[in-house]
Amino acid sequence: MYFYAARQPILDANKNLYAYELLFRDSIDNVFPEIDGDEATSKMIEASKFNMGISDFTGSKPAFINFTLETLVQGYPEMLTNEEVVVEILETIKPGKKLLNLCKDLHAKGYIIALDDYEHQSVWSHFYPYIKMIKIDIQQTSFEEIKVIIEAIKDYPHIDLLAEKVETHAEYNQSLQFGFKYFQGFFFAKPEMVKARNLSPSQLAMAELLYETSKPELDLSSITSVFERDVSLSYKLLRYANSAMFRRHTEISTIKQALVMLGSSELKRFLGLMFAITANPDKPTELIKVAMTRAKFCELVARDMSSQVDDSIAFLTGLLSMIDAILDEKLEVVLDKLPLADEIKAPLLTRKGVMAAIIKLVEFIEHAQWGKTSFIIEKLHLDKEQAVKHYNEALAWADEQSQLTG
Repeated sequence: MYFYAARQPILDANKNLYAYELLFRDSIDNVFPEIDGDEATSKMIEASKFNMGISDFTGSKPAFINFTLETLVQGYPEMLTNEEVVVEILETIKPGKKLLNLCKDLHAKGYIIALDDYEHQSVWSHFYPYIKMIKIDIQQTSFEEIKVIIEAIKDYPHIDLLAEKVETHAEYNQSLQFGFKYFQGFFFAKPEMVKARNLSPSQLAMAELLYETSKPELDLSSITSVFERDVSLSYKLLRYANSAMFRRHTEISTIKQALVMLGSSELKRFLGLMFAITANPDKPTELIKVAMTRAKFCELVARDMSSQVDDSIAFLTGLLSMIDAILDEKLEVVLDKLPLADEIKAPLLTRKGVMAAIIKLVEFIEHAQWGKTSFIIEKLHLDKEQAVKHYNEALAWADEQSQLTG
């Protein structure tokens, strides 16, 4: 069984990954408000215990999970360890003695408790000793209301504020000034500002290699010469070619040997990853991980549609769908600088065609827009279970690759 879920990162003030929120649904067909929250949570717990574990889905980071009053009463949080889950109290639950006693009990057992979509009421003060986080939807909460909350919790320094739905860098900076410690939203996946950025010699070398590998026939001499001009890139290629995932019996020690052993598709994958990772070292690791997830998801879906899309082209297109955010520059400006095939550039610029639809699909999954997800899956004639499986596999692959290439 695979999770029908979006994995949305929660970053700290330095844009480092702190945790993920898992936004579950019973299936792609059953979207809120139709599905019962108790059922969604119970099925998630069941899957995590008997099928794919929560830690497999979150890369061993804590998972923020919504719990209804009924699932709290049923003891579902305790089916997960206090290290792998943050218990989110849904905003629909009214504060009362039953909930307070549940929070006291979970707190005593070492569980972190967060109040989701918090709207201030004085009665919540009874919960403050047992609450670690308060999540505030900054799109729905005024600055005046935020000031009231900050004043209310001033005697409880252990409580951290988490800003939800942070969509721009301006909102991130404003929340930071208000004293928020954690941030959830897609601000990190959008360009901070539009500015001219020259590609480094190493980036230009990788762009040249991407172009060379997009040709029908590989010119090993030309590709080898480019690698030999960049010692750092050559080292990374040999490290990648000798990594445990390929299960080599003998060590690869030369550039030409590595190129032959990897082959065209794997070489394109390696170069794409290196380009994304080194393009802007100041960017959060999570941004690169999201780009990797998109790349792998697009590749896997393309294999299911082999007659329509080349999987290695799909991989690069998915990866480059976030290059504007990585380089902080308009997408059309970045792509104009890169010698890439039109079949990569066109879907990204026009947002039309099969490849563009695959990218839209993974974007909808990322944002837990399940109705739109289902529509695209049907439009592409994909199997729903297989699509979910591909997203889960892509997440796990991106986590693994970020450790390997890091």
